[in-house]
Amino acid sequence: MTHARPAFWFRLFLFNALLLSVSTGCERRAREPALPPPPAVSQAPAPAPDAPRPVQQGAQPARPLPQEEQATGGSGQLVSVADLVEAVKSSVVNVDVQVRAPGLEAHGDLLERFFGMPGLPEDGPAPRERVQQGEGSGFIIDPNGLILTNNHVVENAFSIRVRLDDGREYEAKVLGRDPLTDLALIKLQGNVKDLPFVRLGDSDAVRVGDPVVAIGNPFGLTSSVSSGILSARARDIQAGPYDNFLQTDAAINPGNSGGPLFNARGEVIGINTAIVGGGAGIGFAVPSNTAQALLPQLQKGKIRRGWLGVSVQDLTPDLARALKVPQDKGAIVTGVQENTPSARAGLQQDDIITAVNGEPVESARALTRDIGFRPPEETVKLTVYHAGQSREVRVKLAERPDLEGFSTQPPGDEREESGRRLGMRLQDVDPRLVPGAIRGALIIEVEPGSPAERAGLQPGMVIVEAGGRPVNNPREFAQAVRGQAPGSVLLLRIQLGESRLLRALTIPEER
Repeated sequence: MTHARPAFWFRLFLFNALLLSVSTGCERRAREPALPPPPAVSQAPAPAPDAPRPVQQGAQPARPLPQEEQATGGSGQLVSVADLVEAVKSSVVNVDVQVRAPGLEAHGDLLERFFGMPGLPEDGPAPRERVQQGEGSGFIIDPNGLILTNNHVVENAFSIRVRLDDGREYEAKVLGRDPLTDLALIKLQGNVKDLPFVRLGDSDAVRVGDPVVAIGNPFGLTSSVSSGILSARARDIQAGPYDNFLQTDAAINPGNSGGPLFNARGEVIGINTAIVGGGAGIGFAVPSNTAQALLPQLQKGKIRRGWLGVSVQDLTPDLARALKVPQDKGAIVTGVQENTPSARAGLQQDDIITAVNGEPVESARALTRDIGFRPPEETVKLTVYHAGQSREVRVKLAERPDLEGFSTQPPGDEREESGRRLGMRLQDVDPRLVPGAIRGALIIEVEPGSPAERAGLQPGMVIVEAGGRPVNNPREFAQAVRGQAPGSVLLLRIQLGESRLLRALTIPEER
């Protein structure tokens, strides 16, 4: 599916980075909410935690509580979670990370630090490296030290240290990450065995109104417990193409990220991920069934997803009448990309996909999730309506390309340095994604207030010419920028859809 990835509106709290820093003087890692309010959802690492209180160690999974032992009174309402907490809290861990942040001077302007404004001149002194620290939560799912957490907790970390509830500490490494669902799997290093662990439950079985318990390390307060109910299911918070969050009113705060959300039997039915900034009692968790489906791939270190190669939108009752479809739920094909599975299968614009392998399609996003969680090379049967006529179409899925540009070059790459200096990220043009198979430098992110934004550059534009010279890839663009004097204006020719546009990019002055 081709869905432009919206900005994460549950980015890490900026104020956490400003409030506290560690004893070494390093700053806490933070992210600014990117979606205009309201609401703004935030994720954040927390301040350094209090010293954990040792508890009795265990070497077996938390015991699912039988019906008669669940923390409920005679009325069926949750009255105490003490037994549940005692059974599972030793499996919840604190995740400390360090991220190396090259670039700007240690005491530069805050906006430059967090939004990647122009840095030091290339021929100036080397910028001092900053080490930013952050914290989150996680939980043990295997006695040999496998831990589930959030991708945003460990993303770009060069050091990960895990602290157990009983005070033991271990180094950890990342086995696999999935930014599109914000999940990560890490593994404790060293002689690790017989650790207390918990099991993943069935998130599809939990009902709105069921009691839930969250355990984590908000603001560094180790093993904090909160309880509430499941408030809603299948929430789309514009975090990515596979949003399907559980919503809860159990208190979730910065530092809870990656921690477990338990049902009344002590099974994990969600991974706490996001909160609404400025709102109380609105938190979101990745469903455990999503994590369960991705675990084998996370262990292998690579996520592969099925892909159709179509753009889709929701079918509404009014559109169904206009398109002569005897159903009011489904996904309308708004675009078919060349040389993709959908094109080869004969899908057309205004086709309505109403079922996959006989299972109804509720919406465009539901179709995206369904296809995305199938393996590449699988053949699926689509039920498709066009001009009031129904037909069955068999499509062999391809592997989903890196539409969001997560496969970036390593730090220090010439094109990355130029992009950071100008406030944007670039990648090679994928001919499957851009009409006409043009060559150039595809803009995948533009940072607020940067020279790129002031020049009117936007994600989705392709730079095909800079300073009168053709640009075939991001590296050639970086070379064109490097040859410009600070303060000069570089004329860019931009491809946007079928149109060619001109943009004037001002090269940042030396600082």
